[in-house]
Amino acid sequence: MAEESHKVVLNVYDLSQGLARQLSMTLLGKVIEGIWHTGLVVYGNEYCFGGGIQHIPAGTAPYGKPIRVIELGVTHVPKDVFEMYLQEISPRYTAETYSLLTHNCNNFSNEVAQFLVGSTIPDYILQLPNEVMSSPMGALLMPMIQNLETTLRAGAVPQVPQFRQSVSVQQSGANVDSSSDNAERDEVKAEEQPNHAEAKTLEKTTASAKPTGAEEKSTDPLGDARAKVQEEISREFATIMAAGTLRSSEAAALATRKVMQKYGHLNAAMPQS
Repeated sequence: MAEESHKVVLNVYDLSQGLARQLSMTLLGKVIEGIWHTGLVVYGNEYCFGGGIQHIPAGTAPYGKPIRVIELGVTHVPKDVFEMYLQEISPRYTAETYSLLTHNCNNFSNEVAQFLVGSTIPDYILQLPNEVMSSPMGALLMPMIQNLETTLRAGAVPQVPQFRQSVSVQQSGANVDSSSDNAERDEVKAEEQPNHAEAKTLEKTTASAKPTGAEEKSTDPLGDARAKVQEEISREFATIMAAGTLRSSEAAALATRKVMQKYGHLNAAMPQS
């Protein structure tokens, strides 16, 4: 009698729903495609790790539609043997052992994939925590990572922050700050061109703040500008978090938006650098 075979598929979800790709270049200096969550689909169920090992009927995951579906191969392991295997490894996959950086749903998917088909899941999924934390501003994201970890450990689905109401308040603050900054710059440049066009404000301010030969010595002006913007975002993030009114994910987005409003024309230049 021929052995029964079962297709094994990896469903890949982006928990940030596109937010990571939008903000990562500004916050980390490189593009992060997504905050990956994975589940293995086999025997008509999807298996994943959050608040313990979980399984649900295939196609009913609460994370929405997977952005990638990767076929890992075919297994001949009977379902009852697989369930016994899950029982054996379950003490290592509990709510208490969950860690977003070192022991997460993707580590579970990787281990189970090796048991079923003898292959691993894509390395870019497994290496995401290292890639984020090795960036210059990775430590800044620790509060957000800890909050996300708490949510996933409880077996809940993270919610992408909504910014509409908060942004309107924060935007007002950004405009006030920008107005104050512009007023100071106008005083410094009053003798030169007090009514210069807004599009040239940053260029003139930078020129007036540097010695005559500084621009000639600069080998990477866009890199310098990006470093300056990242430093301001870091300070703004710390200020917002100190107020204690927003979650870290919201604070990061609002800090980014406030600084980018201040230097709006850098928004297009930075991703290309």
